[in-house]
Amino acid sequence: MRTGEGEQPQNGAPADPQAADPGMNRPPAADSRPAPPAGPITGPAEGTGPAEGPAKRHISPGRNLPAAITTGVVLLVPALLGIFLVPPLLIAVWIVVLCMGVWEVARALEAQEFDGGRRLRIPKAPLYLGAAAMPVAAYWGGVEALTLALMVTCLAVVVGAAITRVADPGRSILASVFVACWVPFLISFALLLLQSPQGEWRLVVVVLLVVANDTFGYISGVLFGKHPMAPKVSPKKSWEGFAGSMTGAAAVGMLASWLIFQEPIYIGALLAAAVVVASTAGDFSESMVKRELGLKDMSHVLPGHGGVMDRLDSLVFAMPTAYFLIVALTAESAGLPLGL
Repeated sequence: MRTGEGEQPQNGAPADPQAADPGMNRPPAADSRPAPPAGPITGPAEGTGPAEGPAKRHISPGRNLPAAITTGVVLLVPALLGIFLVPPLLIAVWIVVLCMGVWEVARALEAQEFDGGRRLRIPKAPLYLGAAAMPVAAYWGGVEALTLALMVTCLAVVVGAAITRVADPGRSILASVFVACWVPFLISFALLLLQSPQGEWRLVVVVLLVVANDTFGYISGVLFGKHPMAPKVSPKKSWEGFAGSMTGAAAVGMLASWLIFQEPIYIGALLAAAVVVASTAGDFSESMVKRELGLKDMSHVLPGHGGVMDRLDSLVFAMPTAYFLIVALTAESAGLPLGL
């Protein structure tokens, strides 16, 4: 109902004189909304509609770069000292990192519900023991000892599930074996590389190839990326980025073969191509696991980086691929029978 002259609207504010007398010549009101309550104005109340003026967008801060650099240095320094000077230090760092990775993956799996709200239970003690035993076995015993350590770990998982009487032993054992294979077993091939001829530099070059894969792939993807490789798994990875990874890693591999190992440069090119493919597969595998579990990062134990597995995902398949390929290519180059 229109408010007549001399009447007050229901909200208590005086009637608009212009509405009562259309002949009045004054500018229209700047804001026809009800006046705010009296009192000091300190900004829009939390939970209310947007304030006047341009809407403020929430900008995600992304990675904390100073924290990421600090964390990287803290991990890199003892790793380099262990590679070139004190191998037991590298093994100790590797054991800590692998135990953290085991904890991350097991914790993520246990958080999922199945069959009417039940949760998976994973005996972690055998997995921690396996994460400590596998790098030690790989360094001092080779491939055979590493495989034996994995078998003993799987047996300990079965015994642990029986002792703790988990609700669903079949799923628990399968999930635990998956963790044991994915984290400590495959990544422990880095210690096998360290035991190969010129192992210190072999390991460093493989890590550099993984870094080149990430770096050149990122740059090429940002500049030229238009065709996604697997949009449902990792939408940001493109074929153009993959081509940049191949090109950059091949350059690093050939330079390493020429300058460090004095061997045919095709060895470096083949190694680079294999590492890029394996690293990309490792990225995709972790992305698939996280997508299935509904996670963005495995954890936040590494400031500025997320979880341990978020940083090691490229190494999971790259280390065993590099080890077996280096053994095969260097033996063939030297005219030796192939052996492990």
